Amino acid sequence: SGRKKITSVTPNADFTLTLCFDNGEKRLYDVTPLLIPGTVFAPFRDWNNFKRVYLDTEQCVAWDIDPNVDSDKVWNNKVDLSPDSCYLESKPISQ
Repeated sequence: SGRKKITSVTPNADFTLTLCFDNGEKRLYDVTPLLIPGTVFAPFRDWNNFKRVYLDTEQCVAWDIDPNVDSDKVWNNKVDLSPDSCYLESKPISQ
């Protein structure tokens, strides 16, 4: 119980993310429902953009829209997902 912290994120070729949490759980998050044309997630329908996923300083799953811009300085360059929603909307991976 309580808030879960993401400790690592790995992109998968099927546009899912493998997430590891601080409680030892490994979970699979399907990003495809978010990858809708015309939304902030549209650029990440391209594998080369999707695979640039990282954990930001708040332990959120994040992508920089323009990888050449520092998202710590330009706040609207980043698209992110909260650890809570990632946990709730992901499925456990059997270990």
